[in-house]
Amino acid sequence: MEDHVTTHQAEEDARNERILIWVNGELKPKAEALVSVYDSGFMLGDGVWEGLRLYDGRWAFLGEHLDRLFEAALAIDLEIGMDRAAITEALERTRRANGMRTDAHARLMVTRGVKSRPFQHPALSRQGPTVVIIIEHSKPSLPRPIRLATVPHMRGLPMTQDPKLNSHSKLNCILACIAAEKAGADEALMLDVHGFVNTTNACNFFIVRKGEVWTSTGDYCMNGITRQKVIDVCRADGIPVFERNYSLVDTYGADEAFLTGTFGAQTPVGQIDGRQIGTGTLGPVTEHIRALYKDLVARDAGRRGNPAER
Repeated sequence: MEDHVTTHQAEEDARNERILIWVNGELKPKAEALVSVYDSGFMLGDGVWEGLRLYDGRWAFLGEHLDRLFEAALAIDLEIGMDRAAITEALERTRRANGMRTDAHARLMVTRGVKSRPFQHPALSRQGPTVVIIIEHSKPSLPRPIRLATVPHMRGLPMTQDPKLNSHSKLNCILACIAAEKAGADEALMLDVHGFVNTTNACNFFIVRKGEVWTSTGDYCMNGITRQKVIDVCRADGIPVFERNYSLVDTYGADEAFLTGTFGAQTPVGQIDGRQIGTGTLGPVTEHIRALYKDLVARDAGRRGNPAER
């Protein structure tokens, strides 16, 4: 597609060629920020990560992101080697070194570290974890609503690869995205194991029907922080919101649809499987939720102060 877009589409920013990247306690220029070919993350996708958004000097919902990071690390038996305060300081040190205050996006990655031999067993990772923080100048730039295509790929069952884990192993989602692109869409709409609408390959998914906001049960999707915040602001504002099973038939007949994620917050969906959703543009309920979410981010920043001004 000539006009292909993604949910992480951002304005080009030349400053990103000069950023400093945190690699195991050292700040390195982009060209020198390297990890070993023996690293568990490169070799096996053995690691977890978080994406964080910087608004006016504050990492939005930092506590929730750290909770999710440490819970994921515990689940895969990975010792991060840093406590919450140390990770927060590493984020802040990287932010300050790059002179960033707003419109920036961080990817915090932790792998099991360098392996002694190129094989699977985690006991071969003997040098401790690898921790990398990339923060880029990043202002979302979406020229039109997202187009989705339903694909046969599903997020994993909890007994295979729990979809709630923000793991480095994303091949099933990448394959889903490729299938959607082959179908002429931007990203993939993925169903759950029962055939109900679940999530996209990169974001959580919502529809609006007759003033009600619906999303999946949450059993088979990423436990998105922005997803939960949207549910919270809807409930606080009196907007009926439901975590429920619903089908593609329900989805095609929706008045609006949108995606949620740390980067794009609430991204409108204009088309699914060649069918226009509502007017095909940003709908009034989605726009209202955007405003509620923006206010919530501002309140979160106000509660805990502004590190950039300390």
